Amino acid sequence: MHEKARLLIEALPYIRRFSGKTVVIKYGGHAMKDEELKGSFAQDIVLMKYIGIHPVVVHGGGPQIGRMLERLGKKSDFLGGMRVTDEDTMDIVEMVLVGKVNKEIVTLINRHGGRAIGLSGKDGRLIEARKLHLFRYQGDDRPPEILDLGLVGEVARINVEILRILEKSNLIPVVAPVGVGKSDETYNINADLVAGRIAGALRAEKLILMTDVQGVLDADGRLVSSLTVAEAADLLQDDVLKGGMIPKVQCAIDAVQAGVQKVHIVDGRLPHSVLLELFTDAGIGTEIVKRTGGSRPGEEESDS
Repeated sequence: MHEKARLLIEALPYIRRFSGKTVVIKYGGHAMKDEELKGSFAQDIVLMKYIGIHPVVVHGGGPQIGRMLERLGKKSDFLGGMRVTDEDTMDIVEMVLVGKVNKEIVTLINRHGGRAIGLSGKDGRLIEARKLHLFRYQGDDRPPEILDLGLVGEVARINVEILRILEKSNLIPVVAPVGVGKSDETYNINADLVAGRIAGALRAEKLILMTDVQGVLDADGRLVSSLTVAEAADLLQDDVLKGGMIPKVQCAIDAVQAGVQKVHIVDGRLPHSVLLELFTDAGIGTEIVKRTGGSRPGEEESDS
């Protein structure tokens, strides 16, 4: 009982600090598959709302899309780590992300006492998008190769007034990373990038990226608990980061530069990982900040 009281007292300055603030959470990885983790995630989101924090959930769904394509006998091709998306694939992506995964998350949060509402980027033109142009370096003496990913997009604009209205209505937005183009074409967009752009547009207090590793690891494989934007950029430049951590760290850098106070990359395999990162002095993952000088307990200096 003593330990429970200590944890509540430790959380108090963070609750006070973040009440009334917006926190964007990118939900994905193992936390979307394991039943216990799904329940703990929903509880975290509902608790945040009850204590006055405004959570916005952005979710992925790559494995679910892959399984559906396989069931339908359609091959998945990847270029530069991104799924090549023709019109038929886009229909399946939208069906899975918006019609299935999104509604499952909404139901999960509502089952645990929240009031969630599901959106795709097409609703109210929440996510205006354009085609993503990807280039592959071929050497100093050759022009870069242009990779055609089909209907893979990048965010052109976030219409934040839709999310603000939902916040004021005490609703929890759950966003599927599907965007709409100028001619009403549909685009498949990386969920990390969508979460980062939404966090920046909302000037969120925090962006939390859930993943299936501890956080950012250094060259020796040790967890780095805190990084400045400059230090994170050095890790990218020095090729220390691998695989899916590269876009996550780039997303974190972009979000902080857009005005997000802090970005947290956390291990979604741990129950209640969102609360542990938000409301404890030590945290559990890696935080990325604009510059050094902030103090984690209470985070009194994070507005500086």
